[in-house]
Amino acid sequence: MKFAARVENLPPYLFVGISRAIAAKKEQGIEVISFGIGDPDMPTPAPVLEALVEASRKPANHKYPETEGLPEFRARVARFYKDRFGVTLDPSTEVINLIGAKEGIAHAALCFIDPGDISISPDPAYPVYEIGTMFAGGTTHFVTLREENGYLVDFADIPTDVAKKAKTLWIKYPNNPTGAIAPLSFFDDAVRYCKEFDIALLHDAAYTEITYDGYVAPSVLQAEGAMDIAMEFHSLSKTANMTGWRVGMAAGNPEMVNALMRVKSNIDSGLSQANQEMGIAALDMSQEWFDNNNEVYRKRRDKVVSVLNEIGVPAIAPKGALYIWTPIPAGYTSAEFAQKLLDEVNVVVTPGNGYGPGGEGYIRLSLTIPDDQIDEGLRRLAQLRVDA
Repeated sequence: MKFAARVENLPPYLFVGISRAIAAKKEQGIEVISFGIGDPDMPTPAPVLEALVEASRKPANHKYPETEGLPEFRARVARFYKDRFGVTLDPSTEVINLIGAKEGIAHAALCFIDPGDISISPDPAYPVYEIGTMFAGGTTHFVTLREENGYLVDFADIPTDVAKKAKTLWIKYPNNPTGAIAPLSFFDDAVRYCKEFDIALLHDAAYTEITYDGYVAPSVLQAEGAMDIAMEFHSLSKTANMTGWRVGMAAGNPEMVNALMRVKSNIDSGLSQANQEMGIAALDMSQEWFDNNNEVYRKRRDKVVSVLNEIGVPAIAPKGALYIWTPIPAGYTSAEFAQKLLDEVNVVVTPGNGYGPGGEGYIRLSLTIPDDQIDEGLRRLAQLRVDA
């Protein structure tokens, strides 16, 4: 039996290895504290679950959903963009539902990339940007995100010959894995750059609603001219503790949204309408609920940053997303230092090189584990000797 080259060359998904490491420790009877996967530990809000129960009883929701999504869901997403970002969207042509943002991000490459085409992606980055491009037969040109530049994409680092051939450019702010944030002026620059070279601008906005210290994240669609060239991917997974329900959406240029709809209509059958009604309920929750949810993460962030600095691992508190991204002590690779933490104090972190070569020399810690486990993990980390 012969498999396609794209499968033969496919690396294991980053967190599969982490899950296996945890399982191996458990087989030895060892309790592991994992700061690895960014999966919210707090439950989906009760009103959202109640909406699912009610929606699941409707016979209309027992059938195949429309690819574009319920008109009511798309209208609610459009209202979210108007209320939150001041962006006016036509819900019938400029919004589409997704089976989680990850699905839409992976399928986006099929809208733009032919075999041999180039996609530009930051490094380090969410691995799906590259994998989606590879599945479509394209290649990825990586642009290294530098700490001294605030982990913003520096468009001057992209060779002109690459830009002329590129079909897509991926950006993500607040950023995973670095936690970096971007001002609206950066999105203005990104739109101008992509217009200059006729590149589709794709923004992964999964963390715009998870911010701290008074920071409010912009949308790329706020940038002047963005609707001519950009599409943004959003999700309620992290925002409303709904990772398992797979409620996502994309919005932006109508031709780009239509292309994604046509791809999806031939590959999947859309998101369950009952889950879309959950999404409406989530978007209807009060700002106070979201603020309180984020405050839990802020307190965890501050505790983790404090302990990391105490043990000699310099960490800065990010203003967005759910992760602490920090350089590791000299003398280790990212994988070696992550292994050291697992071996010596039974703590799991994500090695930075799992997000690309630009992540070498860093680790990522997620804030999405219960407070008692955070405290125990920090107690263990406080015992670590980083000079050994």
